[in-house]
Amino acid sequence: MINLNTCILLVVCVLTTILAYWFRIYFKYRSKFNGKIPSLPMVPIMGSGYIITTPQELYKRLLEYRVTNGSKIQWAIFGFEGFLLVMDAKFSEVILSSTKILNKAHSYTYLHHWLGTGLLTSTGSKWKKHRKILTPAFHFKILEDFIPSFNTASDVLVDALIKEVGEQSTNIFPYITLCMLDSICESAMGTAVNAQTDTDSFYVHSVKHMLRIIVERTLSPMGQFNCTYQLTNNYRVERKAVNILHNYTYSVIKRKKEELKKLNQNGNTQNYDVDEIGMKRRKAFLDLLLEYSMVEGNTLSDEDIREEVDTFMFEGHDTTAAAVSFCLYLLSKNRDCQDKAFAEIKEIFADDKDRKPSQKDLQDMKYLDLVLKESLRLFPSVPMYARELTEDLKYDDLTVPKGTTVLLLAYVMHLDPDYFPNPKQFNPDRFLNNTEINTFSYIPFSAGPRNCIGQKFAMLSMKSTISKVLKHYDLYPVDHELELSSESVLTSRNGVKVQIRKRIW
Repeated sequence: MINLNTCILLVVCVLTTILAYWFRIYFKYRSKFNGKIPSLPMVPIMGSGYIITTPQELYKRLLEYRVTNGSKIQWAIFGFEGFLLVMDAKFSEVILSSTKILNKAHSYTYLHHWLGTGLLTSTGSKWKKHRKILTPAFHFKILEDFIPSFNTASDVLVDALIKEVGEQSTNIFPYITLCMLDSICESAMGTAVNAQTDTDSFYVHSVKHMLRIIVERTLSPMGQFNCTYQLTNNYRVERKAVNILHNYTYSVIKRKKEELKKLNQNGNTQNYDVDEIGMKRRKAFLDLLLEYSMVEGNTLSDEDIREEVDTFMFEGHDTTAAAVSFCLYLLSKNRDCQDKAFAEIKEIFADDKDRKPSQKDLQDMKYLDLVLKESLRLFPSVPMYARELTEDLKYDDLTVPKGTTVLLLAYVMHLDPDYFPNPKQFNPDRFLNNTEINTFSYIPFSAGPRNCIGQKFAMLSMKSTISKVLKHYDLYPVDHELELSSESVLTSRNGVKVQIRKRIW
């Protein structure tokens, strides 16, 4: 038996080793940055984590220390990892425009069980190859095929919201989330999961579980290391959820490939562009991937295709849901802007309120485009971007060590008065002249080589949904202050609430 003194000695040795390791990291960064840039407050082992204990506190604290420290570049240690916090457009340009600083941060590995190494999480030659293959899928002409999916999902949304008319307050976020999940599923795979009508769907629940687990892993000491994460209940829930998600995607891939195989056998692959009655077939993202995989030099395995489809699902679902919800919230608070957006929509559709919007209609919504851009400035769906340095980086008189995680804080930059006068004011007109806005101070879709490949798709999807809601409903403000939280995307812990009334056309 091990006696008490031995146990105490072991504990002391372990704690001493952990403290020594932490201080080694601390002095490494202090020697590089001390006197050049300020740091967030820190304590041993926890680092700066002790001042940010919940996702809701993250941006509140970062904004506070941005003002207190008076610097747009700061450093911190969270746990045993060194971070450079960047709120400066010039430094952002250095990171985002680099063709070498392309590796995502360690936390992105939490997505690997679900997404594998798709475009979001891959690096090196695989990322370059897939980026080149996937870029044509978001060409202007291809995007037209996705418009009917947007329309179908938003029609269901409008019907679902009717029961909220007359209520004093409605949290629109759950409605919008399910709508965008329907839209992205049909766009990605060409199949309907009916998230808005079948709330018991295993697929829908599995997506929700994965989004929750990714956030909890980031914040949990047990979740940050694979060896301890496998002891948690979240690990068991994740395995089950991933199995459901992968089986669903693989089943759709198998069915689509069988359709193509039959056409190949008959020598009629060109007929894949039309359906059985001769109408143009609505192609999903998966259809395009299968076609590209048949081109010489573009060979993609079923796993490659599954990873990219699942990545498209993940990136296009929560991000657009958050953006649409915040935009509708801001329109409810700004009557003049809502009236202008509705007037533009009414002018486009004239007396034909129920006409389905075309791609041209959505492009003609110029003012709504400004509204969305300003909404994404105030509430960027992806509030920060993380890169891991694979070699030392020199910037002015700073040397940022290899292994540092660089956090580009889009949310904080978007509220910087040096870049945006009266930054907390909702003013869509500030985007009338884009040349006055620094490309790297406004990054709702990131920038540079790893910018969001689907940003045009996202803008069309969001404009389609918002315009459909404004066609049918008038939005009014309620006594509700958002409690912003950094989760898988920027969200509000207490919902996104408005009052909904029937619109008089």
